[in-house]
Amino acid sequence: MTGLRNRTFCFLLCLAVAGPAWAQSLPAQVGQAITGSTSSAAPATAVDPLGRNTPSGTIFGFLQTTQLGNYKAAAEYLKLTPSRRQAEGEELAIKLKTVMDRAFVGSLKNISSQPEGMIDPGIAPDHQRIGTLSAGDAEVDLMLVRVNDPSSGKIWLVAPETLEKIQDVYDQLQARQVEKRLPQWLVKNLFLGMPLWQWLAMLLGIPVAALVAKALIELGTLPRRLWARYRGQPQLKLWSTISGPLWLVVGTVLHRIIVAYVRIPLLHRHYYSRVASVVFLGAVTWLALRVTTRVMRSLRDRAVMSGRTGTGTLILLGQRMTKVAIIIVAVLAVMGALGFNLTTALAGLGIGGIAVAFAAQKTLENLFGGISLLGDEVIRVGDVCRIGDRVGTVEDISLRSTRLRTTERSELSIPNGSLASMNLENLSRRDKILFTTKIGLRPETTAEHLRYVLAEMRRLLYEHPKVEVNSARVRLAELGESSLNLELFCYILTTDHAEFTAVREDLYLRIMEAVEKSGTDFASPSRTVYVARDPGLHKEKTEAATQQVQQWRDEKQLPFPDFAPSDISSFRGSIEYPHPDSAVGNNRPK
Repeated sequence: MTGLRNRTFCFLLCLAVAGPAWAQSLPAQVGQAITGSTSSAAPATAVDPLGRNTPSGTIFGFLQTTQLGNYKAAAEYLKLTPSRRQAEGEELAIKLKTVMDRAFVGSLKNISSQPEGMIDPGIAPDHQRIGTLSAGDAEVDLMLVRVNDPSSGKIWLVAPETLEKIQDVYDQLQARQVEKRLPQWLVKNLFLGMPLWQWLAMLLGIPVAALVAKALIELGTLPRRLWARYRGQPQLKLWSTISGPLWLVVGTVLHRIIVAYVRIPLLHRHYYSRVASVVFLGAVTWLALRVTTRVMRSLRDRAVMSGRTGTGTLILLGQRMTKVAIIIVAVLAVMGALGFNLTTALAGLGIGGIAVAFAAQKTLENLFGGISLLGDEVIRVGDVCRIGDRVGTVEDISLRSTRLRTTERSELSIPNGSLASMNLENLSRRDKILFTTKIGLRPETTAEHLRYVLAEMRRLLYEHPKVEVNSARVRLAELGESSLNLELFCYILTTDHAEFTAVREDLYLRIMEAVEKSGTDFASPSRTVYVARDPGLHKEKTEAATQQVQQWRDEKQLPFPDFAPSDISSFRGSIEYPHPDSAVGNNRPK
C-alpha cells in the first residue's frame, strides 16, 4: 500500500511539473486548444498570429507570453492606443499578470473558444466577462472586448475599463505581499515561470496533506475501533478495504486547499487543477470499485448461504456491470477534466449503442433470458429438468445458454432466449413422486373375492411407511373384456428418483404377494385357450378369502368404500421397510 501511495503522489508531482513546461513550449496561437474545447477556425484571410481570435486564445496567449517574460509582446493583448501601449504597455502587462496570478476568481476552462464568445445576459455582445479580480476592498471584472484589427480581422483584447482599475487591485496585493517576509532568492529565482518558494510549498504540501489525511481518517475511525475492541468484535472488513482510496481522496482535497493558500500563478494553477482533478477522480473511482466489490460480495455470500444461488449469480453479474459502468463514467469524467469536448463522445456512444443493439438482438435476447432464469430461480445448477422431450441435469447456467447433461450422457445446450419461452418442468422441485398403475385380474374373480383383494391392497398402501396415506387409493376402475382392472394411485414420500424406483419395486412385489394370497391371478393380455382341464381358482385360498369377507360382514367392518379412519391410523408404518430379508434391512442399525 505504501508503494502505491508513493507512486500516486509521484505521478501527481511529475504531472504538476511537466504540465507547465509542456504548455510553455506551445505557440500562443494554440492557446485555445489548451482549454480542451473545439473552436471554429477563423477564415483563412483573418488569422491572428497571436491567437486573439477567441477569448480563450487571448487569455492563454497573454499568460503564456508573460510567463516567458516578454511583456512587450504581452501588451499587444491589451486595448490601448499606440502611444499609450508604447509608454506604459509593459508596466500594465506586468501588473495585470500579477493581479491575475494572485487575485483571479473564476475558471479558465470555462472560457469560450468560439470566435463570437458566449452570450452573457447583461453584457454587450462584443464584450466577454472572464472572471473577477479581487483583493482586499478592490474588485474589478476581467473583461474582454472584441475589436476590428486591420490585419487580423476581429480579435479579443483586455477591455479598457478593466485596465483602468488594475492599479487599485495591484496596490491591495502589494500591501499584503507574503514574499516580503521570505528570503529574496526564493522569490526572485523562477523555475518554469514560478518562484521557487511556491514550488517548495507545493512539494512540502504533499507529505503534509498525506499525514493530515491519515490522521483525520484514523481519528474518524477511532471510536468505532475502540468500541469493537471493547465488545470483542472483529474489525470492519469494509473499512480496511476502502482505507487506501479514501486516504488518497482526502489527501488530494487537502493538497488542493494548501495550493489555494499558496496562490500559484494562474496558468500553473490551471494546469495543477487539471492534474489534481484527474488524481481525485482516479481515487474516487478506486474507492467506488472497492466499495462495490465488498458490498456485492457480502450480498452474494448471503444469497448463496440462504440457497438462492440464482440470485448470487445475478449479483455477480450486477457487480461486473457496475464496475464497467463506473470505469466508463470515470473515463468520461477524466476526459471532461482534461478539457475534451464530451458531446461528440457521448453522441458516438449513443449511436454505437443503437448499432450494437440491432446487431446483437439474439445475444441480448439470450442475455435477458438468462437474467430472467437466474432472477426467478426457475432452475438451479444440479436440478433435474424435463425440457420438451428431453430430461437432464443442469450443469451450468450462463448468460447465453443453459447446459444440461442428458440421461444419455450427452450435453444439451439451449439458448436462454428459447428456454425462457419453453415449458420447463423441474423434477428436482418435487416434494413427493407420483406412483400410479393399473392391475388386471382374471375375469372369473368373484365380487367377494375382489373385495378381499381391494382391501388387502389398500391396507398395503396404508401400512407402507413410504406411501402418503391421505392421497393413496385403490379402486375397481373397469370391467374389461378379459380382465378386471384395478387402478392404484399414491404418492411416494421421497424426492430421490433412485429411492422411488426401489419403493415402487417393493410395492409391486407386495402386490403380487397379496394377489397370490387371495387365490386369484393376474389376467393375461391375450385370450386363454384351454387344451387341458383347467384347475381354475385355488379352492382353499378362495374359500379363506370368502370367509374373511363374510367375517367383515358379520362384524360390520366391511372396508368399503374404505377402511375406518381408526384402522387407517393403526396401519400407518406397520410394514417393515426395507424388507427384513433384504441386504439393506439386515444392515440397518439396531
